[in-house]
Amino acid sequence: MFNQKIAACLLAFSAAVANASGLDSLEQFVKTAKTGRAEFTQVVTAPAKEGQVARSKNSSGSFDFSRPNRFKFGYRKPFEQTIVADGQTLWLYDVDLNQVTSRKQSAVLASSPAALIASAADIKALQADFNLSAAPDKDGLEWVLATPKTKEGMLQSVRVGFKGADLAVLEMVDSFGQRSVMSFTGLRINIPIEPAVFQFKPPAGADLIQQ
Repeated sequence: MFNQKIAACLLAFSAAVANASGLDSLEQFVKTAKTGRAEFTQVVTAPAKEGQVARSKNSSGSFDFSRPNRFKFGYRKPFEQTIVADGQTLWLYDVDLNQVTSRKQSAVLASSPAALIASAADIKALQADFNLSAAPDKDGLEWVLATPKTKEGMLQSVRVGFKGADLAVLEMVDSFGQRSVMSFTGLRINIPIEPAVFQFKPPAGADLIQQ
């Protein structure tokens, strides 16, 4: 009985340490990573319909950020797209469609996955929009579960995975059950990034949709 109690205490202690580490990594990342650049791959999987196998779509590109409120996702494959937050406006440019969509950044960014990794000024800013809790270590990563406090958005939950102090994985589930997993490689933190990276001007002749 005594040995069982000791084992239970050790397990509880280990779980507490593991739970603390994911949140600590997130807080440290938000606090110290002022700029960053990485490559990413993304796998988006829609819920399987009855009698069918779930299908996934793969994409890849590069990611830059400058805290707070500036980031860029440059998709290269399979289709070229650009998502840019310039501090005021969130731009989405689809090259194949020659279409640009713009929205006020303040209206959409606070409870988005990008806030967790790129735009939030500090952990308090995140806690204003997300319920943050540690998740068990998995696949050699420390995890944090972030649930939006607002129920009006399209985002159901986000998990952020860290390998030590480095951002490694972002997993998102939307309100329709669609799952998106973004994996980062070659992350470089606090490097000089020109302000022009986060500037966007709609190309001549592109259709502009303002939301």
